[in-house]
Amino acid sequence: MTSYIAGFSLGLSLILAIGSQNAFILKQGIKNQHVFIICAVCAISDAILISMGVAGFGVLINEFPQIELAARYAGALFLFIYAFLSFKSAFTANHALDTHIQSPHSLKKTIAMSLAFTWLNPHVYLDTVVLLGSISTQYQPHQFEFGLGAVTASFVFFFSLGYFSKFLAPLFSQPKSWKILEFLVGLTMLLLALSLIFNN
Repeated sequence: MTSYIAGFSLGLSLILAIGSQNAFILKQGIKNQHVFIICAVCAISDAILISMGVAGFGVLINEFPQIELAARYAGALFLFIYAFLSFKSAFTANHALDTHIQSPHSLKKTIAMSLAFTWLNPHVYLDTVVLLGSISTQYQPHQFEFGLGAVTASFVFFFSLGYFSKFLAPLFSQPKSWKILEFLVGLTMLLLALSLIFNN
């Protein structure tokens, strides 16, 4: 039980930081667009990565740094594009949130974007595969319980963020509020993209 709590606590502390994935979930949660699917994709992806780390895949990442390097630049490119689209929406679109309007994004596109925000983010590999994977070795022979705790933290956090963000919907019925959110999301993506390139 101690190993499970340790994994849960560490997993939650790592995922709480504001990042591109969390900003995307928050935005889609406010818009009430495919919330369950987005949360499920992100949580399951995290579960896979954490399991890989606990199973020892972190050693492979350290052995072949090209994997992390490729993810770094692919992730930066993706974030630059998303930042541009968010800024464009903030400065050119004039729309208030209407949760009764059908989602303009297809389910396929939503799943693809959710996967991209997870798998093209090198920080996710460092946090889940390398960091959690290496720390789990300290809890032998209870590595499974440690990993399960971290996986539980991901599910709790993502679904809480996705579904509780809808309570902000009345605020975003005003076009100005939505423009501010789009700008902040764009700024977050831009800063994260720059940090991927310049922070080695």
